[in-house]
Amino acid sequence: MGRVHRPAAGRSRGRRPGDHPTTTNVSDIPFIDAKTNQRILGELLAKPTAAGETTAIYVRLPDTDTSALKGTLVRIVGPTDQPQVLFRADALVQMGIIKQSPGSDFFVAFATLSSDQLATLKANQDTIAKGTFGRTTTESVLFTGRAITARTINPAVDPTIFNPGGGPVPIAGCPVRPVSTQQAWDQSLFIRSPQVVLDPTRTWDPCTGAGTPGGVWTFAHLMREMSIGSSLTPEDFVKNWLSLWLNNYTVNSDVVVQRATQMFNQVISPWETASGGTATLTTDPLTGQKVVNLTVPLNLDIAPFELEAIVNRIDLGDTTTGTASYSGTTTSIPVTSGELRFIFDVVQPSGGSCGKKLFTTIFEYGVPGTGCSKAVAWAKKWTALQAMSGFTSAYLTQLQAMTESVVKNGAAPTKGNQNAINQIRTNEIALGNPWELREFTLSTENPSAPANGPLRPHTVAQTINDGAFAPIPGTATVNNFMASLPVIGVPPTCDASYTVPFTFGSPFRGGNSLVNFGHWNFLGGPVGAHNICARHIVSLNNCNGCHKDESGTTGIGGNTIFTHISATSAIPVSLSKFLTGGGPGLVFNVPDPQLGSPVWQFADLERRFQRLFDIAHCTSCMTVRPGTPVLVSQISQISKVLPIDPTGDIQPGPIGPITSLDTVKSILDLRLKNLGDAADQTADFLRPAQSFAE
Repeated sequence: MGRVHRPAAGRSRGRRPGDHPTTTNVSDIPFIDAKTNQRILGELLAKPTAAGETTAIYVRLPDTDTSALKGTLVRIVGPTDQPQVLFRADALVQMGIIKQSPGSDFFVAFATLSSDQLATLKANQDTIAKGTFGRTTTESVLFTGRAITARTINPAVDPTIFNPGGGPVPIAGCPVRPVSTQQAWDQSLFIRSPQVVLDPTRTWDPCTGAGTPGGVWTFAHLMREMSIGSSLTPEDFVKNWLSLWLNNYTVNSDVVVQRATQMFNQVISPWETASGGTATLTTDPLTGQKVVNLTVPLNLDIAPFELEAIVNRIDLGDTTTGTASYSGTTTSIPVTSGELRFIFDVVQPSGGSCGKKLFTTIFEYGVPGTGCSKAVAWAKKWTALQAMSGFTSAYLTQLQAMTESVVKNGAAPTKGNQNAINQIRTNEIALGNPWELREFTLSTENPSAPANGPLRPHTVAQTINDGAFAPIPGTATVNNFMASLPVIGVPPTCDASYTVPFTFGSPFRGGNSLVNFGHWNFLGGPVGAHNICARHIVSLNNCNGCHKDESGTTGIGGNTIFTHISATSAIPVSLSKFLTGGGPGLVFNVPDPQLGSPVWQFADLERRFQRLFDIAHCTSCMTVRPGTPVLVSQISQISKVLPIDPTGDIQPGPIGPITSLDTVKSILDLRLKNLGDAADQTADFLRPAQSFAE
């Protein structure tokens, strides 16, 4: 499929003159009373359900801007194979199942929450209050998706008032938190200290030759573990991956254009020379494909990939529901611990110069294990690192144990090569203009399935094909996709749970992302709150928007440009203001790139820091039993409609509200007869879903 004309980089994209990102203090964000914003409450039932569930979990579901479910007494959320049926609290009061409702916008899920869990939660909060993790604050910053909503003070959890029939009480949330500091971020979220990334016993520096070849935090170690089970030597595994830049390839009808000359000249050939051999780039006369020939295998121990950071992305656990889901704006899939990431930069040492390139490579591993208890345990390991007095020997030993538990072969027996890698992503302009992002996996695509063997090109997560659909000025197809999203909130604090589908009428998800376009426009300009939100959300989740205009990562005001780390800066590498907000206690304000307003506010490391402590110390674990897949079809038979959030996916029946109490009674009975296996979930398992990929 041919590529559309791309405007020259740097051309105006819609912002008015002077509409540049700025920073402000967190203290300038409006403050709201937590009682008006409570989303998760719990009540010990006076009598367990017939399935033995002891607890009513009250969830304030985020409002969508659709009228399809207005007035419904029942909602269905969760993936198709584990649907969760929720009942409006007011309806259950009328039926005598509970005594009181916290509000007309609350729905009830049934679960089993032990009072011991609340006692543990109270003890955790006391530990924070004692200063174990540093200075404390009672304030929390509220986020909708990536954007800041407000400040608040969460109510304390008190297990003594969690009594049968005693009414809904708080069961999650930090009433006191550690204060965000640069040290806290550096030790538990985005680790880039030279004491780690240049640790001589665990890393090897391709610029100086110092360190341990093949150490546990080197490119060589990660690739060796990933290649086991591929039927390739580690050296050929890496050579095959690099060779993917030598020829055009097609992913989902998107032609990804080769960058052969510079990949050979800047990466493969110098590496082969340093390995003691000679590389040649030839063209196969039968296939016309470019091929690299090496006289000796590449020496992985001297790979020209310098470690820049080790990153904790526990915030990515349970953030998407995938395609063909019922979730819409909420999620109820089993808890995961997000991702562990290693960021490398390609270098080409010469004449005493490191030769750092604008070419980052990110290894993104899915942390093995599901369930609340495992997620909490993983989170507590990170907060323990944060509490240590610097990058001590004990710190390095614990971090090594954590990373090895993820990257070693066999950590993920059901994934390709039994390796936990989710994807490798690259972001570079060193090999050619413009900036380009690519993605590679150990899986097939459409349908997705784990696959042993080499790394394979993959469509780029949440990214629309910018060759088939012009980001600027926009297209009718992309407009239609944006308009289909179940948006919650209004600008500038809104979000939508969705996945960019493989096809949307035609092949839709892209095989790469290019930065000649720094964001995606709504054709003709978005009108109304829904379209303004949807345009921003889709554009921010596309790689080019996240790495440029939507995040303000444009180089203006000393910010980074098109990378969230400054790859060519000295270690410790500098971070984008989208991540830092400008520093602890600050917020980064980015004007809408198409309209100039609203202003979107970001401080992503603050968001991640809060989420880390939410999981580690401020969330209870409980037992939840979702429904079986047949439950939804049975509900459809008796109600003739399904109260499912419109998501743009194919739905199993007409969408509409259930308003009859008699029907609610029937669905309560159906649910009890169609419960699946028990799952270990966090108390906030029905929190608003997030859809970002970065």
